[in-house]
Amino acid sequence: MYKDNKILVVIPARGGSKGIPRKNIRFLGKKPLIAHTIEMGKASKYVDELVVTTDDEEIKFISEKFGAETIKRDGKLAEDSIPLDPVIYDAAIQKEGKSNEKYDVVITVQPTSPLLKTKTLDLAIEKLLNPDNENKDYDTIISVVDDRHLSWGYDEKEKKYFPLYKERVNRQYLPKAYKETGSIFATRREFVKEDSRLGENIGLIEVSKQESIDIDNYEDWWVAERILNKKKILIKADASHEIGTGHIYRGLSIASKLVNHEVIFLLDEAQELGIEIVKNNNYPFITHNSNKGKGKEADEKAKEEIIEKIVEYDPDIIINDILNTNSKYTKTLRDNGFFIVNFEDVGGGVKYAHLVFDALYEHKIPLKNLYSGHRYYILKDEFYYQSFKKIDKEVNRILLTFGGTDPNNLTEKTLEAILESKYQNEIEIILGLGYSKKEEIQEKYKDNERISIYENVKNMSEHMHNADLIFTSAGRTMYEIASLGVPCICLCQNERELSHIFGNIEHGFINLGLGSRVSKEDLIRTLENTINDYELRIEMNKRMGNVDLKHGFDNIRKLIKKEYKNWKAEQLNK
Repeated sequence: MYKDNKILVVIPARGGSKGIPRKNIRFLGKKPLIAHTIEMGKASKYVDELVVTTDDEEIKFISEKFGAETIKRDGKLAEDSIPLDPVIYDAAIQKEGKSNEKYDVVITVQPTSPLLKTKTLDLAIEKLLNPDNENKDYDTIISVVDDRHLSWGYDEKEKKYFPLYKERVNRQYLPKAYKETGSIFATRREFVKEDSRLGENIGLIEVSKQESIDIDNYEDWWVAERILNKKKILIKADASHEIGTGHIYRGLSIASKLVNHEVIFLLDEAQELGIEIVKNNNYPFITHNSNKGKGKEADEKAKEEIIEKIVEYDPDIIINDILNTNSKYTKTLRDNGFFIVNFEDVGGGVKYAHLVFDALYEHKIPLKNLYSGHRYYILKDEFYYQSFKKIDKEVNRILLTFGGTDPNNLTEKTLEAILESKYQNEIEIILGLGYSKKEEIQEKYKDNERISIYENVKNMSEHMHNADLIFTSAGRTMYEIASLGVPCICLCQNERELSHIFGNIEHGFINLGLGSRVSKEDLIRTLENTINDYELRIEMNKRMGNVDLKHGFDNIRKLIKKEYKNWKAEQLNK
């Protein structure tokens, strides 16, 4: 059907733009503004001919360099007061005069719509030439954007404002109201006249907010440039009772800082805790089949599906926060042309990642692509705005927070030691989403007025800042505590945490080692010594203050930006 119709796309581009002088040939991104529309139109599977109608020699030259045919527009048709109808009509007449055949469809596409996609243009053509489900035969298709708002009008006669809506409801419940974008105006040839391009039956094609951008001023230009520079970023991470929640929360911290980019999470469908956390934070995600407990063959199939999902989404950057990647997985992604950034990776895949960041482990083996230490820790947003702790002489509140899962129940072990010590003031406990003994501990201590138990806390920085002493494991929480300067005693959950060397006296921490091996007597003795030694707590606070933890994301972003730019240049030169 479509091949039976001869389709002409006309791009009107005069030289006398006022809002942004010479805007049609100014560079937007890496090419002139008009080039974006030319390349979009030429990529259509239906368009037969594409021409630029212009009065400007420089626009003519640049348009032809990007593969467009050009038509000389008379100066009278380039005046500010002239509408597009006679301009498009003139272009169609000139083209038909040269080729001695008539077009079936003439489509106006604006050079000021650089974000319009070829598939949207093709959809408009399909809607015009192929009757829809209601059997409507359209004469004209116009691109629009949903622009419903609580709008008001003004009565000049009555000199008063009046609502253009029936009732005040949230925007999504208002009836759809469409605004023309100007990016696509497709019409059957018989309706293209000197004073009109509108047929009798009008159809609309709704485009996205991004595609609807029409560059009329510098603000529009700035928005378009930011969108063109937008990257698709996929974060592979999970959370469960076994692996904890730190990987997901780091992914969320990264995502919150990437407001100019499109971010999606790839999650294991069996790791419900991770899915719940991402859902609660309203980020988009896709899932893959799980390999949990299904054997080696299932494990391989799951890895293959992960790669398939990534290839299907086709991101610019992949962030893996999955502890140890294997070399086959990372190499396959690299061979598929993706830029790879891994966090806390000590697996075989390290050598195939473009960048590896590891705040927890100070790697001794030098690798060109690996950056380790606290300079690459990413704080959650809330910790950027808390003031640094001023140490009081008295310890009036102790906080216990042992991560998302606390698999060794260090919470209760520490609590019992505190209750047997000489300390008699407040105790605050924060339980993670994956902590398995919530009901037991809440029931056991519900009548103790000194103890407050919280879960699913949204303002962790506030709880930490209000504490005078904190007990925690040797994971990512250490960095959050250090950013606030609260004296802290660490108990490691496992052998892996013993290698998290940030939690040491140099950085203001008392680290008791593996929590399962620490006796109640040692806990009590350390607690009482720390409470009674004001100068010690002052020194702990001072040492934490000497550590810069508020520029970790900036340090990471600079390196990614630099290496990604170098990598893209290499790709273009291949």
